[in-house]
Amino acid sequence: MSAMKVNRMFAVSFVPRTTSCRLISATSLFLPAVLHDASTTTSTCSFPRISEGFRFLYMALSLCLVTGHNGGSYEEALAALSSLRMKRNHADNSEKGDRFEILFDYLKVFSYILHMLNMKVIHVAGTKGKGSTCAFTESILRNYGFRTGLLTSPHLISVRERFRLDGQVSLTFEEKFLGYFWWCYNRLKERTNEEIPMPTYFRFLTSLAFKIFAAEKVDVAILEVGLGGRLDSTNSVRKPVVCGVSPLGYDHMEILGDTLGKIAGEKAGIFKLGVPAFTVPQPDEAMRVLEEKASQLNVRPIFIYLIGEKCFCAKLGLDGEHQYLNAGLAVSLASTWLQQVGKLEVPSLTQKCILPEKFIKGLATASLQGRGQVVSDQFIESQTSGDLVFYLDGAHTPESMEVCAKWFSSAVKRDNQSESSEHLLFCLVAPQNPLMISFQEKKTAIRYCCSIACQLGTQLCSFHI
Repeated sequence: MSAMKVNRMFAVSFVPRTTSCRLISATSLFLPAVLHDASTTTSTCSFPRISEGFRFLYMALSLCLVTGHNGGSYEEALAALSSLRMKRNHADNSEKGDRFEILFDYLKVFSYILHMLNMKVIHVAGTKGKGSTCAFTESILRNYGFRTGLLTSPHLISVRERFRLDGQVSLTFEEKFLGYFWWCYNRLKERTNEEIPMPTYFRFLTSLAFKIFAAEKVDVAILEVGLGGRLDSTNSVRKPVVCGVSPLGYDHMEILGDTLGKIAGEKAGIFKLGVPAFTVPQPDEAMRVLEEKASQLNVRPIFIYLIGEKCFCAKLGLDGEHQYLNAGLAVSLASTWLQQVGKLEVPSLTQKCILPEKFIKGLATASLQGRGQVVSDQFIESQTSGDLVFYLDGAHTPESMEVCAKWFSSAVKRDNQSESSEHLLFCLVAPQNPLMISFQEKKTAIRYCCSIACQLGTQLCSFHI
């Protein structure tokens, strides 16, 4: 490849992993050539390095050596984490460890109760855009000089991506991460029993985030809901400063329900008595449920401050026209937090197209991997029409795939790459077992993606699935 110019671009839609098994089964099937450890090898491609997949596979085989470990290497921490049970359905009483109330037992184990009462939290649920909304919100508050903690999910490459301090992947240095990880893991191993078993994978990571944010003394913690809202582990926060609900749609229907009303009811579970709540324009069925749930708690969901591309004088840090909706929600969340906690005078946001300078800078500098991300090949010295460019997005619902296609088409034209050829790499993974995907499901996905491409005038030279 180094001896020739490559006149191609790749639009990559992928489903970010939530478990070690999914990382290996999903990514290694499609991109084996780029699975390198960035710390020990040099790749000839700028596609994001996926260094932990092989570590997980290797360490999982020797997991019995790690159980009960008092502290150890990063690889041992990953293996210990992968040993925790996955639970991708509702918290219920079918098993003792699945009870929602057990979350408060974990907080007691960690002595988190006082910390949680004092933590100034912004809580965000939704189907699409909640991670981007959190990233925008964090960036705005950081530009006001506050120490920020951000929890997002899932991660793409390293589990440490989920925890950000002051806008950075918080625990870049493994030793610091290990200190927090083993403190939590060993404390749980010592104090859990049949009545209070070890937490599931995501519940442990949420508890770890609380530990990190408390120990690092953040001024504000921005929490992205993992799944749903009402029974999500992040909902153990009983009194956030403000809540937000990003765009709602159909996703995780086997868990949250098969109608928008049922899904909205689960998302509205983060609403708390008297806590301000904001939402974006929603489908009528979903909005009715949000309003009903809010009225029961003396909360009136307020529509967000809408901003548009024409009235925003700088480019958003996260690319795509759809991000202006998420940015508007972030503006409302951040301004409410600043007024209630920061005690700062924030100019009235009732007049459209007027934003304080620090808001503009925060929105322009926000970042989050896998959301409308453009990655050029770092081994090509100058950007020319022959460069290899990856356009990455984690779209995984019909609505978000359509948005992704529109973003890709406009980004190609903006980058003056319209004359080059495009290849769409689409990774389709079943909820549990990727090998169980039917041929019909693959055909449906191909037809859908190709129809979008045709509507946008984008020619797909090849399609990989």
